[in-house]
Amino acid sequence: MKKKVINSKKAVMIGCGFVGSASVFALMQSGLFTEIVLIDADKNKAEGEAMDISHGIPFASPMKIYAGDYDDVADAAIVAISAGAGQKPGETRLDLVNKNVAIFKSIIPEIAKRNFAGIMLVVANPVDILTQVAIKLSGLPENRVIGSGTVLDSARLRYKLGEHLSVDSRSVHAFIVGEHGDSEVVAWSSANVSGVPLSEMCEMRGHYKHKENTAEIATAVKNSAYEIINKKHATYYGIAMSVKRICEVIMRDEKSILPVSHMIHGVYDIDGVSLSMPAIVGADGIESDIPINLSGEEALKLKESADSLKKIMETIEL
Repeated sequence: MKKKVINSKKAVMIGCGFVGSASVFALMQSGLFTEIVLIDADKNKAEGEAMDISHGIPFASPMKIYAGDYDDVADAAIVAISAGAGQKPGETRLDLVNKNVAIFKSIIPEIAKRNFAGIMLVVANPVDILTQVAIKLSGLPENRVIGSGTVLDSARLRYKLGEHLSVDSRSVHAFIVGEHGDSEVVAWSSANVSGVPLSEMCEMRGHYKHKENTAEIATAVKNSAYEIINKKHATYYGIAMSVKRICEVIMRDEKSILPVSHMIHGVYDIDGVSLSMPAIVGADGIESDIPINLSGEEALKLKESADSLKKIMETIEL
């Protein structure tokens, strides 16, 4: 694969709702960029958010943050797309399909027209469907279109396990794979704490009800977005930190392993659908998949997750 050198330190955020604005706020503090452009259908909203976030620059690193338009994507290293209808109480992420596919049909061709040469990061939901829609509409190579996927779900899982075991969640290595949504799969069979298998670590910490505890944690993680939405009507801080982490990995060419949403070809009998599996991510986007161990039951659930996404993709006219 030809190495793409990112000379630009410019990011563009399309969509300035809660998620877009919180993500720009996190990116402003990261020092990764010298320029961040906000684009929104409501120009005033983009200008207001840019002004508000800019007032924190004296406490961060020198940079320019401003409202712009699609011409700004031409020389950007990363274009993140959070534009779309948000998930309302009682709605699933998949309920948003038609509304947000329509929005993407107006956004992605505008980016494609500008010969964008960077990485496209899809954050809007349903993220797996929209990542695949973005690949089709943009004409970009598959490795350069990434969805935020289950990066946040996996962080929620690590947080919960860290709490359960009273250990630093950064020492917990565990992934959620598949759809960022109701059919997501916890890869329990490959979960460990600094190399110690999870069940062994649980017993070291005085927990012996593995089946009950894992079921409880998986349910809590899967439902956490619904719980937050019911309580405060939106989730945005956790995803903002996930966006920052993905951007870090790309801008620093870290080659870190993240469970991002991307096109899958032949992993666990899944082909031609975008969903989350751990992948090496760097300056070129997706470098390669990481084949993690799944039990027979987990692999079956992952295939079911892929099939449900595939069925939805088949109903979308592009």
